Amino acid sequence: MAFNLKGRSFLTLKDFTPKEIEYLIDLSAELKSLKYAGITPRTLEGKNIALIFEKPSTRTRCAFVVAAVDEGAHPEYLGKNDIQLGKKETVADTARVLGRMFDGIEFRGFKHDTVQQLAEYSGVPVWNGLTDKYHPTQILADFLTVKEHKGYLKGIKFAYVGDGRNNMANSLMIGAAKVGMDFRIVSPSDLFPEEELVKDAKKIAKETGATITITDSIDEGVAGVDVIYTDVWVSMGEEDQFAERIEKLSPYQVNMDMVNKADDSVIFMHCLPAFHNRDTIVAEEIYQKHGLAEMEVTEEVFESKYSVVFDEAENRMHTIKAVMVATLGK
Repeated sequence: MAFNLKGRSFLTLKDFTPKEIEYLIDLSAELKSLKYAGITPRTLEGKNIALIFEKPSTRTRCAFVVAAVDEGAHPEYLGKNDIQLGKKETVADTARVLGRMFDGIEFRGFKHDTVQQLAEYSGVPVWNGLTDKYHPTQILADFLTVKEHKGYLKGIKFAYVGDGRNNMANSLMIGAAKVGMDFRIVSPSDLFPEEELVKDAKKIAKETGATITITDSIDEGVAGVDVIYTDVWVSMGEEDQFAERIEKLSPYQVNMDMVNKADDSVIFMHCLPAFHNRDTIVAEEIYQKHGLAEMEVTEEVFESKYSVVFDEAENRMHTIKAVMVATLGK
């Protein structure tokens, strides 16, 4: 069943019904199949898309650029030094200018209020590529990946392990509630998500048959799950908190002991980048300073048969394409 999402912004999954989310995932799968077959419908022919990046990115930038070009659109990258967003020009004024020149706007940055203002004042669809509160395009990619490997979403036992109050935990919880998962956040109690957001998720869950569990117990949270998901312990802009986060989150590292508590066919997921070895400059600096060679996930798990992280990374492009096609296409 098709849905008319044209003209809609994509800021948080809270704004979309379970059926609309399901439609976007199904559309993603369809567009992925077409790309594999060498077919590009080019439903965005003649469109111009602004890509605003306060925070740099590999997957989000590449996914939007490739998805836009595949569908015939022109993407224009605007880094933090390219525009005066909120510095010499208000967000509202910038939005009204860009809305007269571009057909759609992507924003990846810090304050969620910024992407909300862009959507309010630009007059064109705005897509949230990440804010400090939500990361909805990542969740579509995650759920497409789960569906590809497990065949379904409703009833999936899904454990998010780590910092339970970051944008990934927030977005996964809302998304899981919308699609009817058995969802658990497994984290230290002082890193539990905001109570108001948990209430929102549980309210949604009552309508969809989902269950939401927030626990500091690894045994309770991970037992028999179909999916184990984690994220970096320190987000961009919080690097001064490494020592504190390492102390709190080391017991929640995803390792084979944890994997063995899950279902035999569990899949491991991570939105990337991941600190799973010392083979980057930052990881080596962490090792030299804190003596930790692996952080949120071990190399053994990351490179294991359970890991689907690169399927997940690829699916960023297919799901972002679906969002743009559904909200901006012909």
